[in-house]
Amino acid sequence: MTQRPRAVTVLGATGSIGSSTLDVIARHPDRYRVHALTAHRSRETLLAQCRVHAPALAVLDHEEDAAWLRERLRQAGLATEVRAGAEALVEVSEAPEVEVVMAAIVGAAGLLPTLAAVRAGKRVLLANKEALVMSGALFMDAVGRAGATLLPIDSEHNAIYQCLPVEHRGGLARHGVTQLLLTASGGPFRGWSPRALAEVTPEQACAHPNWSMGRKISVDSATLMNKGLELIEACWLFDARPDQIQVVVHPQSVIHSMAAYSDGSVLAQLGNPDMRTPIAYGLAWPERIEAGVEALDLFAVSRLDFEAPDEAAFPCLRLAREAMADGGTAPAVLNAANEVAVAAFLDGTLGFAGIPELVARVRERCPVEPAGELEGILAADARARREAREWLSRR
Repeated sequence: MTQRPRAVTVLGATGSIGSSTLDVIARHPDRYRVHALTAHRSRETLLAQCRVHAPALAVLDHEEDAAWLRERLRQAGLATEVRAGAEALVEVSEAPEVEVVMAAIVGAAGLLPTLAAVRAGKRVLLANKEALVMSGALFMDAVGRAGATLLPIDSEHNAIYQCLPVEHRGGLARHGVTQLLLTASGGPFRGWSPRALAEVTPEQACAHPNWSMGRKISVDSATLMNKGLELIEACWLFDARPDQIQVVVHPQSVIHSMAAYSDGSVLAQLGNPDMRTPIAYGLAWPERIEAGVEALDLFAVSRLDFEAPDEAAFPCLRLAREAMADGGTAPAVLNAANEVAVAAFLDGTLGFAGIPELVARVRERCPVEPAGELEGILAADARARREAREWLSRR
């Protein structure tokens, strides 16, 4: 008996992760079908994706964009229903017919639909690290209560997941794990002095040497905030303390992360830097499927280098570690302040060195509150954004 294709909702379909997910899905039409695609404002890209994948539903943030897409799809003779707004995002995430949700919306905007998918017991492919950064305890509790399957898609967390026992909750020591080694490429400014970093432009920051990513994530990679957010995410995903996670700068981005064991073993996951590998892993787990990624040629790589991160030049990593240690709403505040700072840097109103400065100032002004309820987390997020914008207006 032929198994019917699994229905997939792709949140953030027009971004790099969303596009790569659709590429993998298209390679396996017997296994997967697209139920819903969502985007922020990229309506033309979403239109093109709808023409190829014919989803039942498409969602945009604004009704004016939804009306534009609705008319274009009607002219094309496609039956895709178009909706708009945050409520529609939640609906396509928890829809009964959906089995798999790719959570690839960048930033805090992805929290509510991702949490909705978890609470509905879906297989959630987590590429939105901010959901765990903002609401780690609440999020992981919801995973357990609903019996959802949570599979990390960030290349580093996916690598660690592959290097750990299938059941790894309950603390790393319980499973003989002594340390998680979270690799970082170092971004485009590895080795730069603070003086040189002060002159960095948005175009330079978005030119990542190894990975193809959106502008916001590219800037986070350049400041090492991305690695700081990943450290926080890893703590929640793998039930680890911040001191059990070591960030290792590995410029080649071939080893995606490692797990060290008490017997002296270190297990690593290697591969070419292509997000279709972890996406395919998440879609098919526990099986393996073809992802369109070239096999790793170790002779072409020829060498693997490792070094410690420069936290004096890139203080965002330290700020993230401190926020995780403080707990409560501190990571949500860190994330919100960083989102405002990166947006200001990209529009030219804040220098590159101003990003960690703004984050540190907002952290100082926002007291740490308990993070047991979603309302409190969202309130902390909102306050941090207000404080960040006020700090920018006073400069």
